[in-house]
Amino acid sequence: MWNNNDVTKTLGITYPIIQAGMAGGTTTPELIAAVSNAGGLGTLGAGYMKAQDVKEAIQRIKELTDRPFGVNLFIPEASEISKDKIKKANELLRPYREELHVSEPEIKEISTTNFDKQVEVIIQEKIAVCSFTFGVPSKDTVQRLKEKNIIVVGTATTVSEAMINEECGVDMVVVQGSEAGGHRSTFSGSFVDSMIGTMSLVPQAADHVRIPVIAAGGIMDGRGVLAALTLGAKAVQMGTAFVTAVESGAKTQHIDAILKSTEDQTVVTSVFSGKPARGIQNDFIREIKPYEEDLPDYPIMNTLTTGIRNEAAKQDRPEWIHLWSGQSPRLSTRQHAATLLSDIVLQVESILSSR
Repeated sequence: MWNNNDVTKTLGITYPIIQAGMAGGTTTPELIAAVSNAGGLGTLGAGYMKAQDVKEAIQRIKELTDRPFGVNLFIPEASEISKDKIKKANELLRPYREELHVSEPEIKEISTTNFDKQVEVIIQEKIAVCSFTFGVPSKDTVQRLKEKNIIVVGTATTVSEAMINEECGVDMVVVQGSEAGGHRSTFSGSFVDSMIGTMSLVPQAADHVRIPVIAAGGIMDGRGVLAALTLGAKAVQMGTAFVTAVESGAKTQHIDAILKSTEDQTVVTSVFSGKPARGIQNDFIREIKPYEEDLPDYPIMNTLTTGIRNEAAKQDRPEWIHLWSGQSPRLSTRQHAATLLSDIVLQVESILSSR
């Protein structure tokens, strides 16, 4: 059977379909539970969450499902705090803040304290799966999680990054093609050099690592799932497909933009966060793009624009918020997560039965 392999057995799921751990509020407990209850693996995007909020979200998910689910964490990234760049960015952002009545945020030193507390919560709550983005966890962290029978999943955008993940001891690795929406997990080498499409990346990674490969990037339906499995992946991870689900916590403007967009309307930009991410083109991107090279790095730029994006959403100004999307928005649908997953399974089985 197409859905019976090492990954589904290890994760304890029926279908090799993982809902991506998208940070920022999209992955509500209701979405995660719906995916897991339907036979996939729901994932909490905890990257921006305080440890206590992670714990509360996990406990809510447990009320909604008794099936396995995962939590995704961001590896803390050191960033130079350039007062000159911050000053220039604040000057660029002043007109938006004034119109939206948003104050200038305080920039604090990067700390690993919250990350360490997040890991502790995952161990205490005995989560089935812990995945990592923006780098690789330390071998000590991997060992601690494995000692508690928690499956560890890494993320990579090149074959070499997949090999680094394997060396660090992760159980599986998500390989993200350049079609992926939002931030990709590039951590070794330049972002430009890692812009490799899913169809090219998956089989090459599968040939060079022994751990199972999970395909991500542009996969929206049964055709994409079956293609990824044929290329050597043992499962797929889908993000944009679930952003428009009924249970999603994405902002209304974000959902509407995906449902109305086409493949030629997404761009890769760092104007919102200081880190390249794929989203739908809008006025903020066009206006700030000429200054992109002079902006502070992630996560500082992300902090500088958070208030603007949140207030713009409240005031229904989609031209000033991030609209993360992969390159296949035409394939997006507005339906319940369980129905989406069921439709994907039927599509796969229909294709296989017609052969």
